Amino acid sequence: MKTVAEEGKTPAIVAYLTIIGTIIAYFMNNEHKNPFASFHIRQAFGIHVTFYVLGVLVGLFDSWLITSAFYVFIAVLGIYGLVTAIQGEQKEVPIMGTYFQKWFSTIQ
Repeated sequence: MKTVAEEGKTPAIVAYLTIIGTIIAYFMNNEHKNPFASFHIRQAFGIHVTFYVLGVLVGLFDSWLITSAFYVFIAVLGIYGLVTAIQGEQKEVPIMGTYFQKWFSTIQ
């Protein structure tokens, strides 16, 4: 018998790939609500929203240093989330993870 993490691992991993992957994972998880997959879908969606919202603000600066730091920050969050999903763990991404769980609590 599979654990909750094993059952929800595929949508959890797909969610981190792209924003389209997050949407696909949401619909994959729609029929059989898996708390593990829902957790990672909220985390991934938060990372993608942060990327687009902060990307607009960072784009206003004409500095490769600020832009590079932004991309590294987003990449670290995404890789951290992806690795924890692969390992079957429910760890919030650093700094923003708690907020993502609160803000996107309607994603079940």
